[in-house]
Amino acid sequence: MAVQAAPEALPALDAKQQDTSVVGVSSGGYMATQLAVAFPEHFSGLGVLAAGPWGCSGGSLIRALNTCMTTESGEPSLDRLDTRRRRYESAQQVGSQEALSRLRVFLWHGADDEVVEPELGDLLAAQWERWLASPEQLRVIRREETGHGWPVRLNDDPPSPQVLGDCQQGGGSYLLACDDDVAGQMLSFLYPERESQSEGQGQLSTFDQSPFAVNGMGDTGFIYLPEGCEQGGCPITLALHGCQMGQDAIGDAFARHSGLNDWAATHGQIIVYPQATSTLKNPQGCWDWWGYAERALPLTALHDTREGVQVEALMAMLEHLQASPNND
Repeated sequence: MAVQAAPEALPALDAKQQDTSVVGVSSGGYMATQLAVAFPEHFSGLGVLAAGPWGCSGGSLIRALNTCMTTESGEPSLDRLDTRRRRYESAQQVGSQEALSRLRVFLWHGADDEVVEPELGDLLAAQWERWLASPEQLRVIRREETGHGWPVRLNDDPPSPQVLGDCQQGGGSYLLACDDDVAGQMLSFLYPERESQSEGQGQLSTFDQSPFAVNGMGDTGFIYLPEGCEQGGCPITLALHGCQMGQDAIGDAFARHSGLNDWAATHGQIIVYPQATSTLKNPQGCWDWWGYAERALPLTALHDTREGVQVEALMAMLEHLQASPNND
């Protein structure tokens, strides 16, 4: 499964507009939730690993560090966050509660996470319990003896030792050597009626992300295209890496070894791996869940609304993939 050397333009694939999901880990988990809350009518499923509740930072890096990664300044108030979401909803800056209630949500957190406290993952679960129509739409997993990151299965194509972290500590890459197929568990829950359709052939390629890139996003992304999906009709999963997990730090390791491609190949699912990049305001290459990418920070930051610059860019990428190649 070779990656092309030179990125090509992101194709319009006439991808299915239904059954779209967004998943992410750490800062990518926060961003995945922001997308789902901002545009729930465009998604059917959400998967979040190692992140806390929606809207936690409120546009403040200090609050992000001291309330949303640790709870040194106290836990975030879900009542207060609900009030802000309803205010956004009344201003049509996020989707409706009705659309939000229809999602399927998969949440995972390592019990020994020392980067984002597991209690914050509990608060994210409690938040979604308030929003979803039925408990059956939510699955929450707390994995014992596991640190911060994304567990990977150690199959015939494992990550190199240089980018693979210990299951408990995580290491620099946050790809966790837990021999655990969390990607398969997650997508199977988000798509409970989908059955295996093929033997599992596909191609991981780079694409030119620059037409969509805004502050904090790189010029190159990755896309996994299963065989047959170039003909149209396949649904999409957006997969968002965490801090220090993008191309700048570990190349294509997350896109290649997350396990998402294995499930996608046999189920006809397109996986898109947009890439954040390091900047002076964002040296670790995180997705914007505290407002760094906004040109100005108003009293209420808009990074977690439909007007957030990275939210808009990711949705534009999704809409391009879902467009027909025959459109002018």
